[in-house]
Amino acid sequence: MLTVFNRLQDCLDATRRLDFVAPLLLRLYLVPIFWMAGMNKLADMDATIAWFGNPDWGLGLPFPALLAWLAALSEAGGAILLLFGLAVRWITVPLMVTMLVAIASVHWPYGWQAIADASAPFANQRVLDSVDKLARARELLQEHGNYDWLTSSGKLVVLNNGIEFAATYLLMLLVLFFGGAGRWLSLDFWLARRRRRRTAR
Repeated sequence: MLTVFNRLQDCLDATRRLDFVAPLLLRLYLVPIFWMAGMNKLADMDATIAWFGNPDWGLGLPFPALLAWLAALSEAGGAILLLFGLAVRWITVPLMVTMLVAIASVHWPYGWQAIADASAPFANQRVLDSVDKLARARELLQEHGNYDWLTSSGKLVVLNNGIEFAATYLLMLLVLFFGGAGRWLSLDFWLARRRRRRTAR
């Protein structure tokens, strides 16, 4: 039994040769998320700045112009750096700050869930209340609308807008901050290798 376990452990240890895959996939997963977030802000910076600063219908943040530009450029520029694996540990810092600001100023009041699901853990009262509203919306659409066409691209849901997605992106960035861009398929790896060769001479 111990021999079988040792052989299985050896097989598991052999997968460490592929340790570059996980950071690569994390980077590639985050690229379109931050690219779209940054480009959406940059597409209409006046509206973005207004949203950052307005306390009534926006975030009510201080220095809205500065913070809006920092967030937009961090996200769009960060997407490019993540794609090429360049300065990955550095760019994760402003991206993590952006996620923390988003969690605190946008998503926190709505709890954990991004999509309302009363059967999931951490369902708050807002999520529980969405069950009846969603059922009523379905009834109205089935009675007065083309329900099959409306749901042909996916089922109807209620957006709860909780911290779930932002917290997930924050954790992924934290992994990249401590682990780096990964071997072989990142510019960080090749630049570090070149730097080490120069200092070894």
